Amino acid sequence: MTEYVENKEIIARRIARMFHTGDVVNLGIGLPTLVGNYVPEGVTVILQSENGLIGLGPRPEPGKEDPDLTNAGGQPVSIQTGGAFFDSATSFGIIRGGHVDYTVLGVLEVDQEANLANYKIPGKMVPGMGGAMDLVAGSRVVVAATTHLEKSGASKLKRRCSLPLTAAGQVDFVVTDVGFFQIVGGRFHLKEWFEPYDPEWIMAHTDADVVVDDDSAACKDL
Repeated sequence: MTEYVENKEIIARRIARMFHTGDVVNLGIGLPTLVGNYVPEGVTVILQSENGLIGLGPRPEPGKEDPDLTNAGGQPVSIQTGGAFFDSATSFGIIRGGHVDYTVLGVLEVDQEANLANYKIPGKMVPGMGGAMDLVAGSRVVVAATTHLEKSGASKLKRRCSLPLTAAGQVDFVVTDVGFFQIVGGRFHLKEWFEPYDPEWIMAHTDADVVVDDDSAACKDL
């Protein structure tokens, strides 16, 4: 039997392949920030952060961080030539105006109805959902990035989210460390699986309805 091993790098690598030169991309806090490290050579994307930055560059080298230059999660960032700074009103005008092509968000749960829960576990103190509510409504494509299983072994892909929702019916794609899914017609459609996992393993370890599309295939080069 194949043993599950958490692998955030493979998630980031696969999501990075979705982008095209010129795309405006917002990467959420946590796992999604890794995506920027794997954008393919020859593809230039414009990274936006809802705290008022566009044109983000790579994470600065240790010791070269600017304490006044951080993303929405408070992590040090750099700015590419041509990047810009602006206030939150302008930033959310970009988001709400439909100018973000892709938003990538980490999740606690995502379900087959394209619902997303990523900000609150009942009984735990949290600052709020931040800009995620606006990002999922305003972006052209919403990608959920998550490890497939919780530490307990439970699936994070659900028939119905049990946690408070950040957004309803807004997720287009889900990328986990076992496969790439598209949500269509109230089902998770498996488009690619990442070896050593296979469709049988994925269906057995997903608490939702999974359809294996005829054109789905193993992805071996991540």
